[in-house]
Amino acid sequence: MKTNWLETHTFHFSEFRDLSRLVDVKQARNLKISLCLPTLNEEKTIAKEIIIMRSELMNRYPLLDEIVVVDSGSTDKTRDIAAAYGADVYEADQLLSHLEPFRGKGENLWKALYVTKGDIIVYLDADIKNIHHRFAYALIGPLLLGDEVKYTKAFYDRPIAIGKNKVRPTGGGRVTELVVRPLFSLFFPELTQILQPLSGEYAGYREIFENIAFPVGYGIETSMILDIYEKWGLGVMAQVDLDKRIHRNQDTKALGRMAFAILKTFTKRLQTLNLVDLNTDLFEEMIQYSLVGDVYQADINTIEGRERPPIIEIPEYSLKFKNTNAAPKPVTQSHEESLSVET
Repeated sequence: MKTNWLETHTFHFSEFRDLSRLVDVKQARNLKISLCLPTLNEEKTIAKEIIIMRSELMNRYPLLDEIVVVDSGSTDKTRDIAAAYGADVYEADQLLSHLEPFRGKGENLWKALYVTKGDIIVYLDADIKNIHHRFAYALIGPLLLGDEVKYTKAFYDRPIAIGKNKVRPTGGGRVTELVVRPLFSLFFPELTQILQPLSGEYAGYREIFENIAFPVGYGIETSMILDIYEKWGLGVMAQVDLDKRIHRNQDTKALGRMAFAILKTFTKRLQTLNLVDLNTDLFEEMIQYSLVGDVYQADINTIEGRERPPIIEIPEYSLKFKNTNAAPKPVTQSHEESLSVET
């Protein structure tokens, strides 16, 4: 009988509540696990995230071996707070400093690979208001207990803040439903089974992350899915229901800039795969408008779509982790074949 990926590779966080079992498997396999929090002005939430993760997943259950913060140049007290609560804190510009510096979440995630020591890396956004240690252990669970899974992705309900202390039960995930899901439906319909493709919480084996490119900005989540899928197939991915995530919501203009970056990244992947042939270069400016008095004025943001290469290609990284990781063998199945597995 054939079943689809949505049924076989979708889990609920409650399936991994036995933390002692996860620790036993981790130790038996002699693995190290790192948690990375990319930050930019997260002083309101960073302390709670670190406290909970250290208390539950380092002190009580030794599942995590380190908590690493990579910061984009915060102007608030994010770095000081993170260090005070026991995280290893780095400024992105100071890592691999001989390279041209860029700013963006993807840049932080990429450089975290150089300073973390884990065989498994867990990436969590640092603005989660309802943080719970399930955000980490539930992503680690399928990686430790499954033979095939190499990358896990979170999904959840996304309430949207409508005031200082008010939350509407639904309304989050607007860019997913308006941009990413339509694109997946057009070009990679099998990937529509990934319920929250833009979630900022995911984990995977180092051998996966070090062998894919990292856009430095908002395109990172989309590119990660597309590149892992193309190199190793949908079977190495899984998704975990984390129940609910409450975070700082962005306004429509900010979401527009996010969509612009994602579209650039997606289009670049289509060209690389020879799925489209553009006869012109894409522009790098997102043009929006604001009404100032009685005059509409253009708000222009340059979004270049820069990418870091697979970090395994950086000599300093390759030397540091020499012979420690071998990339999984690429799969040869077609898009259609990856929709189902034999059971």
